[in-house]
Amino acid sequence: METSELLKKVRKIEIKTRGLSRNIFAGQYHTAFKGRGMAFSEVREYQYGDDVRTIDWNVTARFNHPYIKVFEEERELTVMLLIDVSGSRFFGTESLYKKDMITEIAATLAFSAMQNNDKIGVIFFSDKMEKFIPPQKGRKHILYIIRELIEFKPQNSQTDLSVALQYLTNVIKKRCTAFLISDFLVQQDFQTDLTLANRKHDVVAIQVYDQRETELPSVGLVRVKDAETGREMLIDSASKNLRNNYRRWWEEQKLRLDTTFKKSKVDAVSVSTAQDYVKALMALFNLRN
Repeated sequence: METSELLKKVRKIEIKTRGLSRNIFAGQYHTAFKGRGMAFSEVREYQYGDDVRTIDWNVTARFNHPYIKVFEEERELTVMLLIDVSGSRFFGTESLYKKDMITEIAATLAFSAMQNNDKIGVIFFSDKMEKFIPPQKGRKHILYIIRELIEFKPQNSQTDLSVALQYLTNVIKKRCTAFLISDFLVQQDFQTDLTLANRKHDVVAIQVYDQRETELPSVGLVRVKDAETGREMLIDSASKNLRNNYRRWWEEQKLRLDTTFKKSKVDAVSVSTAQDYVKALMALFNLRN
């Protein structure tokens, strides 16, 4: 992609996603993704109804009158985006490829983080660690992230979710909020790695899929290709039995995925390329409030 064309795409995404994060998600992001905990702020005189567990006994003894510790939420977060850059993201039968929607969702979350003065970093992964962008603040940093979301070319095309989750657990020392964004079209069992990552960090899963991945249309003989393995095959989509089996496969895959998220205690949302991802993110934010 030429530099001028890339800059236009970056600017277009910035205008759209920054506006969304400012006008729609302003309060929701703040309340849904809280800070690391409560930090001591000051002391004040005890008032009727205060929790006696917050009494500062040293100050109380000094002034011979009960004082309590006042805490306030530590707001600054570190936000990590775990972005699936495997070959299956280049699929879409609606107005967007999955890659395009992933880019917009990631950019929206990045600008929401920026408005809350949070640091944001990125882990690009396939079936290996492709690229790590350390957490930083500021618009310039986010525009760099958006450029990478648009332009980054991974070395591998297959998917291994455990690679990203293990990297998050082992490399990111400070507790963070991590958005795992993928189509999750994998057969692997990654529950253990997801559970461990979510114990150390606050992991949130966002599944981006295309409607055609849920059911096959009846259009006769079709040559299909696995974007991750390169394997091609000819199928007869007019076969009702084939379409039913495919639909059953998707439902079983979705049930297995939902079960994994539930057992790992990870909040998750799914959004199709034909849907409005704003509603999906709002549903996710409301789930956490």
